[in-house]
Amino acid sequence: MMQSVADLPLWAALLVAFFLLLGAVLTLIGSIGLLRLPTFYERLHAPTLGTSWGVGGTMLASAIYFSIASTRPVLHEILIGVFVTVTTPITFMLLARAALHRDRVEQNEAVPEKAHSPRADDLAENRDD
Repeated sequence: MMQSVADLPLWAALLVAFFLLLGAVLTLIGSIGLLRLPTFYERLHAPTLGTSWGVGGTMLASAIYFSIASTRPVLHEILIGVFVTVTTPITFMLLARAALHRDRVEQNEAVPEKAHSPRADDLAENRDD
């Protein structure tokens, strides 16, 4: 049987509120970083930190609240935290590699084809002899 929010002890309500606000603030900072930073590579870093630590704060608040409200340990939030902790860096790395590959392809397309240098023409003539 779950207790109502009004029956939650003061220390637990303060702890839940603290972690919930911490998670929300960290997520907000990550979102602002996504909007404000100038380059893609800089913008990529802020949301990953906001995701990891923001979800961590929210997850802790949820685990504390439901553990106290249901009078039994509720630990399935830890699975969410593990999943986010594992997938966020992988997503970060894949996005960075894709952007790096895109930048290299665009850079190679922007460079005009090299004309035959006199040295290369001389080598080709010497092979015919």
